[in-house]
Amino acid sequence: MKRIFKLLIISILVIAGCKAKQEGAFYFLSPEEGSSVRKGQNLTLKLAGAEGFDSVRYLLDTTFLASKKDTLPLTVSTSKLSFGIKVLSARIYNGSNYKETTTNIVLLPSKAPVQYSYTVVNSFPHDTTSFTEGLEYHDGFIYESAGLKGSSSLRKTDLRTGKVLQKVDLDSLYFGEGITIVGDKIIQLTYREGVGFVYDRNTFKKLGEFPYQAGREGWGLYFDGEHILNTDGSNVIYLLNKDTYQKEGSVEVYDNKGAVNSLNELEVIDGKIYANIWQKDIIVVIDPVTGEVEGEIDLTNLYPPEKRNPNADVLNGIAWDAAGKRLFVTGKKWDKLFEIKIK
Repeated sequence: MKRIFKLLIISILVIAGCKAKQEGAFYFLSPEEGSSVRKGQNLTLKLAGAEGFDSVRYLLDTTFLASKKDTLPLTVSTSKLSFGIKVLSARIYNGSNYKETTTNIVLLPSKAPVQYSYTVVNSFPHDTTSFTEGLEYHDGFIYESAGLKGSSSLRKTDLRTGKVLQKVDLDSLYFGEGITIVGDKIIQLTYREGVGFVYDRNTFKKLGEFPYQAGREGWGLYFDGEHILNTDGSNVIYLLNKDTYQKEGSVEVYDNKGAVNSLNELEVIDGKIYANIWQKDIIVVIDPVTGEVEGEIDLTNLYPPEKRNPNADVLNGIAWDAAGKRLFVTGKKWDKLFEIKIK
């Protein structure tokens, strides 16, 4: 919602800026609306049409940048700014009165993501009835959330055989989504129903429910030891409280080309966030602080169409065995779960 609100504001500002130019009011010559700027690149703020003023004040979003007595270009460093959409404002003062004009930029990483390949170490059976939405490895077992209304479930499976050892079905009203393990509890989201479930990890007994309000939809979950990371299909990773499951923060994800949308199933490996991109055979490696995509793992040839079972759907599911340093991936209704090694 925050990002949608930002875009609406920017659209309004663009319209207002065009009107101002037509009426001969002052406006930004530089930077142009919607310009992409690489982090570390200096911004040159330049105004046109400003007349009869005492001073000019510049702001970035709501943060004061500088005050000047003239309209000579102002240089601004971007090296310490966060990625994403930035609104630049200029106010020309005449006494206590002022007029304002705005423009905006999108700040992007300066480097393209590193491209990684992989090797397949092992493959294991995977239940083809599972429309995989969430995947975790814990104490030698695979925990999985299966989606689709009428066939959603939470399950615990044997890694070697793929046999389902424990299972609880969701009511047919719900479309199961991401899961994560927090201590002795399993947390599971639903897709568009706005509710999450809490289970006892050992018995699978449902302990309670909570309202899901962080994102537009419930997608992926992962507990990093401090917060529960959560995706909603946008380029935002939300930080949820581990006890209340309510939003406490967020980070927007960008690569050198723009916002990286459709972030889905999550894992944290050696301090980096790994995320499936829905409907793409790609896993991105994300800096959890800045949101920069530092790497991409192309899994296009992992499970080629001609070798898939007839019901197989898209890649989705990342699980990490921290003790054994093993990375597992699978997909919706795949008949295989792969152990891969990143190169």
